[in-house]
Amino acid sequence: MNRIKELYESGRQTIGTFINLGSEVSAECIGIAGMDYFIVDTEHSPFDISEALQCIRSAEIRNVIPFIRIKEVTRSTVLKMLDIGAKGLIIPGLKTVDEVKQLIQFGKYGPIGERGFGPNRCCNYGYDQSLNGGLKAYLEQANESTLFVPQCETKEFLEHIEEIVALEGVDGIFVGPFDLSIALGRPGQFDHPDLVRAFEHVVKVCKAAHKPAFIYANSIEDAKNRLKQGFDSITYRADLDMLIESYRNLLTELR
Repeated sequence: MNRIKELYESGRQTIGTFINLGSEVSAECIGIAGMDYFIVDTEHSPFDISEALQCIRSAEIRNVIPFIRIKEVTRSTVLKMLDIGAKGLIIPGLKTVDEVKQLIQFGKYGPIGERGFGPNRCCNYGYDQSLNGGLKAYLEQANESTLFVPQCETKEFLEHIEEIVALEGVDGIFVGPFDLSIALGRPGQFDHPDLVRAFEHVVKVCKAAHKPAFIYANSIEDAKNRLKQGFDSITYRADLDMLIESYRNLLTELR
């Protein structure tokens, strides 16, 4: 089972971060720091599959779970990120139930979806021990351990969240607070009643479906508040801005 899923089922809230540098060294350092997971951001960052693969290798060395935020919902994008060994996908920009169903079709093996099988890196190029029990057992294990977490960051997604989270193949929900606040006409006003209600609704729906609710946090105070609000996982900022802030704080102290 995916370790993030194990921790959720044990009742522990998890902490992760984004990778925007596309560096395997950055990925390794995040693991050394003890983070539960990272999300390689291929949506907003200027890199793609090769850099994501190097980050995944670093994750395996340092015992941190590697997720990838994909740039688009196409069969090629979904399949390739899974084939290189991503333990889960974060999927942005979704609006409709049909879009989520298409994602599941691309990324989950049958009978849940129609993911194509190949002896790629995700199964040690066909030599993984899990294949010893037969292909059917491997496909079931892969479906169980590869997490699909669509982002709730549009008004339309929020309106259909009960139906989306109930789909077999959806393993959790990730709230993108900035884009959701813009979509609701309250850009950056995270304390506005409309946003508070939206966040609380996501948590409530996820808990009813027994699936984890993730959310991005931009400050320690924000992260603590979201954990108190009931979110199961906090994705705290990114390697890029953590680096900038650390050096800025250093210069402030020295000057």
